[in-house]
Amino acid sequence: MKSITIIGAGLVGSLVAVYLAKRGYQVSVFERRPDMRTQRISAGRSINLALSDRGWKGIEGAGIKEDIAKVAIPMKGRIMHSVDGKQTFQQYGTDKQAIYSVSRGGINMALMDCAERYENIQFKFNQRCIDMNIETATAIFQDNETGEQSTVHSDCIIGADGAYSVVRGVLQMTDRFNYSQNYIEHGYKELTIPPINGGDFAMEKNALHIWPRSSYMLIALPNMDGSFTCTLFFPFEGNPSFASLRTDEDILNFFREHFPDAVEMMPTLLQDYKNNPTSSLITVRCFPWSYKDKVLLIGDAAHGIVPFFGQGMNCGFEDCSVLDELLNKYEDNEWESLFEEFETLRKPNSDAIAQLALENFVEMRDKVADKEFLLRKKIEAIAQEVQPKRFRSRYSMVSFSHIPYSESMKIAEEQDKYIDVIIRMPNINDMIGSEELRTQIAEALANLPERFGDYSSPV
Repeated sequence: MKSITIIGAGLVGSLVAVYLAKRGYQVSVFERRPDMRTQRISAGRSINLALSDRGWKGIEGAGIKEDIAKVAIPMKGRIMHSVDGKQTFQQYGTDKQAIYSVSRGGINMALMDCAERYENIQFKFNQRCIDMNIETATAIFQDNETGEQSTVHSDCIIGADGAYSVVRGVLQMTDRFNYSQNYIEHGYKELTIPPINGGDFAMEKNALHIWPRSSYMLIALPNMDGSFTCTLFFPFEGNPSFASLRTDEDILNFFREHFPDAVEMMPTLLQDYKNNPTSSLITVRCFPWSYKDKVLLIGDAAHGIVPFFGQGMNCGFEDCSVLDELLNKYEDNEWESLFEEFETLRKPNSDAIAQLALENFVEMRDKVADKEFLLRKKIEAIAQEVQPKRFRSRYSMVSFSHIPYSESMKIAEEQDKYIDVIIRMPNINDMIGSEELRTQIAEALANLPERFGDYSSPV
């Protein structure tokens, strides 16, 4: 059986290690950071993650669903907070559907614990990859604590080392390797809403909370300890921006004016804002993702995306389940063909979700409070009820199905044309909730093909 070196013990690296170990491969996982399970996790550098159907499929395929469910909190919908304190709830899917809040550190530690149950997986921490020979799948590591260098030979290297991948950097030196990176004008900063009354949640725990403010927004996701991890997505420059909030007074006045109900729940706001770093948001695209049968990129190393559709982790976990399916098709001496099919299947879908994530940022920070947008969501909900085999919202296809991202985007664009016509019907607002409107929507969508089976899963 092959020996495999995985560079990066993050979410995708740990999960793909489980998949490969289950098949009997000898797996070594190298991570440049210390073991987060034995050292205090650095605060202020993460965004809580939303685990949805694609991610759960990856988790289930690895046989570790029960372990991950212990660190996940269901969120049935999103609650929008207006400046005057009014809250509006938007359900994500059906009553039985939810996305799940997980802390990056919490799920990463759970994944590593699951991986270490296999005797043929070995984790090595504080190991920074400083060079590699992709022709021979040889990697050179340097110990961050001792400075000692080691050379590791294996049959294959999998780069799961994130958006700033060292492995991808080496592949960029090969012929006809295409690469691009794009930063958006916004960055993010992590803040905290602590638990109250000795452990209770300060807000509804089974929801994603959003304070949409047109060109920026604050979000909050629940944690197992009763706290919420909040993230401010804010321009780097301009007014207002990270650059414009210079003094303690600037910071407090801004939050009191724009997020007054949140400020009341954030006793450490000023400390968190000043001490936690301001981080950037990048989209990474590249191709190919492999070199012969020796090197493969997976997860953010192949397709870093912004977090606004909550699909970065889910897309990476879907990579793992797709790779596992292809391993059923190819023999050990056919991995070059396996890698080529993997990247051909996944590249269009990673490009699609990268675009959808950028578009969803505008929706989350601005449109969720817009009357026409809210009307559109109501019509989409009716459409799903009256034509469940012909219509599914963009969000539902992405979050609650396994329809390829690229296909979801095409279907949504076609459906949008029908919704555009319906939303312009005379007296549409007065008709919401009427049987007449349900009938008209059903008739309007009758020309769409029957693409979907039961609402809970695609055909």
